[in-house]
Amino acid sequence: MNRGDFAGDIHQALVDFATSGREFALAVVLKAAGSTPRKAGTKALIDSAGAILGTIGGGPVEAQAQRAAVEAIRARRPLVFDFALEGASTCGDEPICGGSMRILIDPTAANQREVYAQAAEARCRRRRGVLLTTIRPGPVPRTAVQWFGAESVPASPGFPGSEAIRSALEGEAPRLFAHAAPQEGASLEVMVEPLIPPPQLVIAGGGPVGQALALQAGLVGFEVVVIDDRAEFTDPALYAQGVVTRCGDIAGELAAMPIGRDTYIAIVTRGHRHDEQALAACIHRSAAYIGMIGSRRKVAMLRKAVLESGAAAEEELAGVYAPIGLDIAAETVPEIAASIVAQLIAVRRKGSAPRMPTG
Repeated sequence: MNRGDFAGDIHQALVDFATSGREFALAVVLKAAGSTPRKAGTKALIDSAGAILGTIGGGPVEAQAQRAAVEAIRARRPLVFDFALEGASTCGDEPICGGSMRILIDPTAANQREVYAQAAEARCRRRRGVLLTTIRPGPVPRTAVQWFGAESVPASPGFPGSEAIRSALEGEAPRLFAHAAPQEGASLEVMVEPLIPPPQLVIAGGGPVGQALALQAGLVGFEVVVIDDRAEFTDPALYAQGVVTRCGDIAGELAAMPIGRDTYIAIVTRGHRHDEQALAACIHRSAAYIGMIGSRRKVAMLRKAVLESGAAAEEELAGVYAPIGLDIAAETVPEIAASIVAQLIAVRRKGSAPRMPTG
């Protein structure tokens, strides 16, 4: 199996494993405090031989999870363990990050395949929701998983309650809740895990810059769609697995796409006419980011043409990152793509990014 290079949907992979009848355990980071290699909600699949799909951080914590998974699969019962990354010396093999992780190993996850299938379908349809993983203590620990769409969280879902679930969903961060269960001698634990669709990058133009941008943006977590009106530039063989390509009129395809606050648009077509048409097709939409490639002179001329045509107002144009990318003196195609991806990350994480000088 692949390790940390797995870029697919771990929930769909779980469904596929369960359907095939393969023995496996699901490893889940329930909680991560301090400096840790992975955060809460990270998942991996480990088979009965200890092979892993995905990663929960590598190193000793992952090695322990693999050993625990082999034992849990053999015993057919879930287990939870805590791992401290607090080695005393840089000379040894002990992790020294300083944080701690709480890990669930669940060899019964296949029993919940329908719930995980709902989560996988929601991601495919770019719908927000929340996954609840409940660990019940006892001589034979048990797990249960529930899926709720963002609009269908019940008023009385049981512990930890709808308010806690909605708060985690709004904060877009997993939270682990514990509830005393004295009759079982331990605490009931529930991880509330918001599942938020990855940001989507729509690249208008499948030329060299578009291809390099698709590759680099995929590596940092964007779901990528490439649009071009030339079939040779939308050939899936040009792109990494998972990149969606659409061949057709660029402006028409953009206008027909659902675009929301998690959509980023990079206009990198082969000419100013296509750039202008693409910009007109998306500038009135509620995208998180619109960037357009071009020299300062070209951008100035295009801005003037768009304003004179009435296709957009000055305040709308002010929101467009043009020239696109950060000012890092990029010259080569990979450097230009890197400057654009860095700008995308800044907008995603900070809400805004530095702009190229226009003077």
